[in-house]
Amino acid sequence: MATSLDDTLEGLKSSFGSSMRNSLQSSGGGNGGGVFKKLAIAGVVLFAAIFLVRPTVAYIEPGHVGIVINRAGGGVSPQPLGPGFHLRNPLFTAIEQYPTFMQTLVLTRESTESSPTNDEINVNSIEGQPLSLDVSMSFELDGAKVPALYQTFRTDIQTISHGFIKQAIRQSLQETVGQEMIADILGPKKAETVTRTQGALQKRLDPYGITVRQFTLNEFRAPKAVMDAISLKNVMSQQALTAQNELQKNTFQAQGDSIKAAGRAKAIMAEAEAQAKANELLSRSITGNLVQYEMAKRWNGQMPQVTGGAMPMMQLPGAIKNP
Repeated sequence: MATSLDDTLEGLKSSFGSSMRNSLQSSGGGNGGGVFKKLAIAGVVLFAAIFLVRPTVAYIEPGHVGIVINRAGGGVSPQPLGPGFHLRNPLFTAIEQYPTFMQTLVLTRESTESSPTNDEINVNSIEGQPLSLDVSMSFELDGAKVPALYQTFRTDIQTISHGFIKQAIRQSLQETVGQEMIADILGPKKAETVTRTQGALQKRLDPYGITVRQFTLNEFRAPKAVMDAISLKNVMSQQALTAQNELQKNTFQAQGDSIKAAGRAKAIMAEAEAQAKANELLSRSITGNLVQYEMAKRWNGQMPQVTGGAMPMMQLPGAIKNP
């Protein structure tokens, strides 16, 4: 990997080479030997500086820390190197760079299940059914703990991710998924399962300075028979819920109709009672004197021509008209 120091040294070498060519071309002949000798001495000094300085300076890129490995004994230095230039003894020390920026580990199933690059996570549910999961995890390394991490695994972070971290994810998932039913993981307890898994995973990785920023359950695969049974159960549950809602609707409607009928009956009863009371008051108010009074108000002064009742009908006097 080219560094800023390498670029600087390469620039110096190119500049020196160009200067030598330009000097030789401009010197011509007579005094060319002296100029060439001076340039040769300067070149030797420059190349000596390059080959002596380069191994003694290390450049750590931003977002990384440097791990100092003591070749003469003492193992790994517990203090990491921060970004920038650092002097070192090339004979007795070596430096490995480790990233401390956020990284994402994606573990998915390949198109060929038996592929050596297949990174799916396989666990068992509480029913004992095999499950295949695609997951992802975003994490960061604690720079202060990186030397201890390297001393433990003696390899790069990519190898650690697909080895130790992947195994930690599998164990954490087995702890949580293995306590739940498949239908619950797919439904109401999915978010809880993810949260519990991330907590268990953080406990496993925390001693190594690995901080889990986000854990995601991307895809969930179970045996087809199990998935079909869950789908059928969901359909039946939905149908039962629909029937229950319809029954509740009909019950509310029947209750409403009953309340309306009771209200109408009460209104009719009240109307009948009011009419009966009115008739009773009317019958009490009708007396003989009132009848005679009303008849007298309506009499036109003519005597009736015919009378009836218990007495036989007779022609009253004055009722006979001459033809």
